[in-house]
Amino acid sequence: MIDLERQLRTALTRQGEGSSDFDLNPETVLPAGRKLRPAGVLIGVTTYSPVPEVILTKRSSALKHHPGQIAFPGGKQDDGDADVIAAALREAREEIGLPGDNVEVLGALPEHETVTTFQVTPVLALINRPFQVIPEPGEVAEVFQVPLAFLMDPANYQIESRRWRGSRRYYFTAPFGPYYIWGATARMLRALASRMES
Repeated sequence: MIDLERQLRTALTRQGEGSSDFDLNPETVLPAGRKLRPAGVLIGVTTYSPVPEVILTKRSSALKHHPGQIAFPGGKQDDGDADVIAAALREAREEIGLPGDNVEVLGALPEHETVTTFQVTPVLALINRPFQVIPEPGEVAEVFQVPLAFLMDPANYQIESRRWRGSRRYYFTAPFGPYYIWGATARMLRALASRMES
């Protein structure tokens, strides 16, 4: 797994701008002076499985925001969090039971702005040991893993669209089996895939 760590660390050093939910919609005019709330998500790559995999969650259908969507463990930065990396680690512990001492943080990708006014920092990390997955029942319906090789292949991403707030919005998707990975999650993964292939 030394090669994997080297590849991921190299990807983090490559030049690249942040991403946003508006990347594929250049006509979108964002309000000046808007205030974005900091958040952190964990792109956790397993090194203990037969092939490296990324840990993802399916959000509870009972949630008010983004019910049933595929997401990284993570969430908004709270007052008690030292930074967005600490927020991502805390949320991963709360949402899926991932112990902080089983996370080797490699670094962070550029921030991603969401339509819900969050400035999300994707935290790239290695998960070196198996752990007991404990989904937070109020937030997480399912925890699953997707091979890193699949997510790092740009050919597995498509662009789709739907009507949103009166206009057509385009976004990335990366369907995998029964899981429809799309929106901000797919966009951040696509950004990492671009860095990995550079």
